[in-house]
Amino acid sequence: MLDKTDEQLITNYLKGDEKSLEILISRYLKSIYNFTYRYVKREKEAEDITQEVFIKAWRNLRRFNQRKKFKTWLFHLAKNVCFDFLRKRKDLSFSELESKTEDEDYRFEEEIKDLSPLPDELFEQKNLKEMLNSAIEQLPLKDQTILFLYYNDHFTLQEIADFLNESLNTVKSRYRRALQKLKPILSEKK
Repeated sequence: MLDKTDEQLITNYLKGDEKSLEILISRYLKSIYNFTYRYVKREKEAEDITQEVFIKAWRNLRRFNQRKKFKTWLFHLAKNVCFDFLRKRKDLSFSELESKTEDEDYRFEEEIKDLSPLPDELFEQKNLKEMLNSAIEQLPLKDQTILFLYYNDHFTLQEIADFLNESLNTVKSRYRRALQKLKPILSEKK
């Protein structure tokens, strides 16, 4: 069952197989959460938005055009839910940074357990990831979106083009330009 394509799982679910929907949700839960978290920067709100995304997907699955890619449709839905949330929260600044909460500190400790046991390597990895994310956040939102979809969510450039409703060549050009813009930002941080 886990080796079935998204399309096969959707077809099975529409025929009454509830387990197929569970597999679809578990397949995309983490990546949709990570995607929404990048927009709202708050753990609890990202969880709520992720839940709303899957509820909307469930409600609209019967109307989903199966000639399109489910993954692209789901991420497009997530983007729209994030934008709706951010519009409602427009009184808060998009660049607002929160101080670390106890939950975030706990998550960091869990990360340490999963990674190499050498603390200096962990510190270096964390610093590199923070430096890269900080540099990416200095780019325009469209560039950020392409890089995050490509590297974090493992979209292909074609899937990104479908998601953004742009041509593949446009996405390839924007991807290359985003990387070129990123180089001087990263060299400043060294």
